[in-house]
Amino acid sequence: MVSTRALRIFLSLAFALSAVSCGGGSGSGGSMTPPPPPPPPATNNVASVIVDQGPSGNSVNTLFVSVTVCAPGSTTACQTIDHIQVDTGSYGLRLLAPVLTVTLPVETLANGNTVAECTQFVDGFSWGPIVTADVQIAGETASSLPVQSIGDSRYTAVPSDCSSGGGMLEDTVADFGANGLLGIGPFDIDQPACATAAETACYYACASPTSCTNSAVPTAMLVSNPVTHFASDNNGIMISLPSVPSAGQLTVTGSLIFGIDTQSNNASGTQTVLTLDNNAELLMMFNGQTLANSFIDSGSNGIYFTDTALVTCTAMGLTDFYCPSNTLTLGLSIQGMNGVMANNLTFDVGNAATMLSANPTFNAFPLLAGTNPNTGSFDYGLPFFYGKRVAVAVEGDNTAVGTGPYIAF
Repeated sequence: MVSTRALRIFLSLAFALSAVSCGGGSGSGGSMTPPPPPPPPATNNVASVIVDQGPSGNSVNTLFVSVTVCAPGSTTACQTIDHIQVDTGSYGLRLLAPVLTVTLPVETLANGNTVAECTQFVDGFSWGPIVTADVQIAGETASSLPVQSIGDSRYTAVPSDCSSGGGMLEDTVADFGANGLLGIGPFDIDQPACATAAETACYYACASPTSCTNSAVPTAMLVSNPVTHFASDNNGIMISLPSVPSAGQLTVTGSLIFGIDTQSNNASGTQTVLTLDNNAELLMMFNGQTLANSFIDSGSNGIYFTDTALVTCTAMGLTDFYCPSNTLTLGLSIQGMNGVMANNLTFDVGNAATMLSANPTFNAFPLLAGTNPNTGSFDYGLPFFYGKRVAVAVEGDNTAVGTGPYIAF
């Protein structure tokens, strides 16, 4: 699946208390029933997230979290890495190799070849081997998880079918805009078709770090969503962010909550539940059209759609963004595959050039919107999440309000 990342920290501790009462026997040989064991302590399932300027100093509407990675089975060969982008539109953990200080083993196939992957984004691509790590976020852990190491200095020969897909090679923190990417969408594996056949620009078997060819790779070795590998709280996630003023804000802090209806802090409530198709897409009705390839994605840094009546910016670097003379309020409806509708929604579109120039130190802009190269798609990015608690349920997993894959708000 092609990620849309490029278009596209409160620690909550829960304590379990138990009370043990003592009772007396009759003295006639009866035995006292032992008290039940205390419940296990609740898992710390909340990680702090932040929208700020990012490690490259120029990020906008980018949600970050900290992730700890360890060499498999080790409690000492570990590293906590901040500014990992949170992306509900992709799957798996991808780390920028230049920021790694721990040595993580590269996956090896039965024939001795190592495994690498080409990850394609809307505006470019990334390349690197698949390593194995124990991954911890808040109090949740996924053991021996396949992780992509992007920009690994040993794997510099990018296959031509990877680089020919278009766009720039994003293998440095400056190009990537983050220290890594945490894909926590509603499915488990990033490219499941590559488990059964050698696909173009997908997974590769490498006889040496500079000699890699297209190859099928066993499912267990594919990069996968860390959440689905947690021991508990593994049926989805919730992102909770406060509202942001129309003019923008310097930073935004919120919560990434693991699990849905698994603890008292992730109960579903009465939100609208929209099921997703096999591409994690749904229908959006905008401007008299039904856009079938639409999605809600925390990894997109704006609202991306096609409206030829809107004026685009003329400033260098902003020509793909909208610059109306006044802030516009536009209508939108969203329909899930279950037929449920979220009707009469509105969103605001501001002048991108004015917003960015008026507040050059701000990093959160809820009115940032731009054009979409796919005219049949509406990409509702991080601005959708401001002022909401949004749940994303994993395919096939049950919650109190339905079975994933779905998005609820």
